[in-house]
Amino acid sequence: MTPLIDLLRMFVASSAREEADRCTMLRLAQELEHPLSRSEPSAHFTASALVIDDACKQVCLVAHAKLGRLLQPGGHIEDTDPSLEAAAMREALEETGLELIPHPTAPRPFDLDVHEIPARDDEPRHWHLDVRYLLIGSGEPCEGAQWYPLGEAGDESVARLAEKALRLGSPAAS
Repeated sequence: MTPLIDLLRMFVASSAREEADRCTMLRLAQELEHPLSRSEPSAHFTASALVIDDACKQVCLVAHAKLGRLLQPGGHIEDTDPSLEAAAMREALEETGLELIPHPTAPRPFDLDVHEIPARDDEPRHWHLDVRYLLIGSGEPCEGAQWYPLGEAGDESVARLAEKALRLGSPAAS
């Protein structure tokens, strides 16, 4: 778990809430037996990506069927993912169908977030420790994903990511 712990130790939070989430994630990365595995019943790490267009005007969001919300693409880490960033790229590609590249000037990771997942069917309530990346996407999204004006769609968490992306700006302008 050294790469995960190192990543969390070096991350510079942009708010008090994000710093609190970073500290929680760092503690759980050390305490959980298998922090990257969804088999951890109380909490586990996930990876997601805010996918924006090159002009930093649009965001590609996914209609999350189980939660009934518009969210950034992301999900659980697979054993075959060589890194959290690779997991975020894989999830974003699977869920959007876009051509993707990392944002050239964004911190990696771009954002950290701890959020509760409510109990469903045979799955108990638990926490997702989400490590988020900023990606540039191009093309037409697949079914279930759609481009929206950046900052005008999604929940509070997506809005926070959009604000950070807008502050960073377009890589085309760099």
